Amino acid sequence: MSSLAVPRTEPVADSTPGTAQDRPPLRRRIALIPTVTLLLGALYCLLPVAWVVIAATKSGRELFSTFTFLPGTGFAGNIRDLDAYRDGVYWQWMGNSALYAGLGALLSTCVSAISGYALAIYRFRGRETLFNVLLAGVLMPPVILAVPQYLLLAKADLTDSYLSVLLPQILFPYGVYLARIYAAAAVPADVIEAGRMDGASEWRIFTRIALPMMIPGMVTVFLFQFVAIWNNFLLPYIMLSDDEKFPITLGLFTLLEQGANTPALYTLVITGALLAVFPLVVLFLVIQRFWSLDLLSGAVKS
Repeated sequence: MSSLAVPRTEPVADSTPGTAQDRPPLRRRIALIPTVTLLLGALYCLLPVAWVVIAATKSGRELFSTFTFLPGTGFAGNIRDLDAYRDGVYWQWMGNSALYAGLGALLSTCVSAISGYALAIYRFRGRETLFNVLLAGVLMPPVILAVPQYLLLAKADLTDSYLSVLLPQILFPYGVYLARIYAAAAVPADVIEAGRMDGASEWRIFTRIALPMMIPGMVTVFLFQFVAIWNNFLLPYIMLSDDEKFPITLGLFTLLEQGANTPALYTLVITGALLAVFPLVVLFLVIQRFWSLDLLSGAVKS
C-alpha cells in the first residue's frame, strides 16, 4: 500500500517595504491627532509664560542683548526697582486689583447664587423669558456695554471712583446661568419640600440647605469672575483717571507706554506682569479642594 506525500507549501511572507503589515493601523494614527493637537496648543500657551519668567530675570541690558530663552541675573534688582518706582505704587495697584476682584467676585457670586436658585426652583410667569434674556447677556461682548455703563455712572457722578469699577461687575450673566444649571442638578426637590414641611422659611431653606449643596458650583463662579475682573482692562481704562485707583492691568499699561521713552521701564513691566500672576495661582491652589465636595454634603451637615 503506497501513499503519495503531498508537499505542504508555507505561505511566503510579503517582505516588500511599505505593505499593510509594515504600516501602523489607520485607527492608531488617527488617535494620535488629538494628542498632537493638544501638545501644540500647550506649546502655544506655555511659550509666552516661559518667556515672561525668563525675561523677568534679566536686567535692562541683558533683555536686549542676550538670547531670548537664556536666564539673566537681574531678577532681584528688578524687584527692588519695581518696589522703589514712585514709592511703591505697584503694590497699590496690586491692592486695588485685589479689592476689585475679591469684593466684586464675592458680590457677583452672591447675586448669581440667589438668582440661579430662584430660576431653578421656583415656577413663575416669565421665568423662561428672563432666563433667555440672561443667555443673551452671556453672548453680549463686554466692549459693547462699557460706554453705556460709563454714561450711566457719569450721570450718577460715580466715575473715577472705586464704585465705577465694582458696580458693573456685580451682575455676571454667565454666573447666573451656571448657578441655575448647578442648582437644578444639585438641590433635590424632595429636600426643599421636606424643609417646607418642617416649617422652615424660604430664606432658611436657601441658606441652610440649598446653599451648602451649591458651594462647589459657586466656587467655580467666584473663580471665573475673580479672574475676569483681575484681568479686566477696558472698564477701568474708561472709568478711571486717577492712577492711584488703577488696577494692576491698567498700571502696567501706563508703565508700558512710558517705556517707549524710557526703555529701562520694560524690565519693570515684565517683572510686574510675572508677579501679577502669583495671586491667581495661589487662588487656584486654595479653593481647588471645594471642587471635591460631595453634592449632598451640605444637606447632611444641616
